[in-house]
Amino acid sequence: MRPHTLTTPKPLIKIAGKAIVNHLIYEIRDVLSEKIEEINFVIGDFGDHIENELIDLAHELGAKPVISYQEKPLGTAHAVYCAKSSLQDKVIVAFSDTLFKADFKLDTQSDGIIWTKKVDDPSAFGVVKKDGDGYVDGFYEKPSEFVSDEAIIGVYYFRRGEQLKEEIEYLLDNHVMGNGEYQLTDALENLRNKGNKFTTSVVNQWYDCGNKISTVSTNREILKYYNTKELINGSAEIDNSVIVEPCYIGKNVRLKDSVIGPYVSVENNTCIKNSLISNSIIQSDAHLERVNIVNSMIGNNINMEGKPSDLSIGDYTNIKL
Repeated sequence: MRPHTLTTPKPLIKIAGKAIVNHLIYEIRDVLSEKIEEINFVIGDFGDHIENELIDLAHELGAKPVISYQEKPLGTAHAVYCAKSSLQDKVIVAFSDTLFKADFKLDTQSDGIIWTKKVDDPSAFGVVKKDGDGYVDGFYEKPSEFVSDEAIIGVYYFRRGEQLKEEIEYLLDNHVMGNGEYQLTDALENLRNKGNKFTTSVVNQWYDCGNKISTVSTNREILKYYNTKELINGSAEIDNSVIVEPCYIGKNVRLKDSVIGPYVSVENNTCIKNSLISNSIIQSDAHLERVNIVNSMIGNNINMEGKPSDLSIGDYTNIKL
């Protein structure tokens, strides 16, 4: 995702008007029948501004915000353990650069639930194998031979968070590592061997935000779920311009003599003149004039004049052609 992640943590990059992590948490909320009491964000040293954004997100959902820090990238299990104060009672663990759409309701009486999506090429993912009763029979990381087509999307439910914490503590205390890191799947396997019965919930859609191409594609798919009229802020100035649905148009956006869309997100305070833009993400405070772009991702505070076509440009860049 560079150069965009040089200035913004990937989960906070905006698509369809919200940060990736915002979309994720709202999707999780929608599959729950109980209120989210607390959200623990495990982050690096992102600064007060980023932390305040996350705190505000928790407050939007009426949840208590907690900020935890992972000082060294020692693996997924280690990252989860950094939030050990929240590993109690019913817990959902989610990797914040993944998005999904689902129509199920979570069965919180299960010992644990693994969110999955059926994929064509399981060798590129971590997968679960199930027994004849539908319970998870094993976890496999990027299997070279076929064992299952149910890929783990990076969202998990645990009925007893304390047990997860104990298993991760065992990995850390005994230096049980895979590929030089502490792996969450090792803790899951230990829980399964001790009698926990894991099931799966299959999501309808699973979206990737791992690079520019996939993020622009995800923006397109998320926009399809909305009516453009709901996504055009009332403060936007639209002068002799056409918006081809669906598009997101943020606060104080100015469009003049331009055609925007379909599948374009334009963030707050951006000005676009004499331009044609489709299937792209334009972040905030950008100024674009006389451009014709498609399949592009433009960062914050960009000044661009000319006729480039397929771009991925980070923040605070000036381009004239």
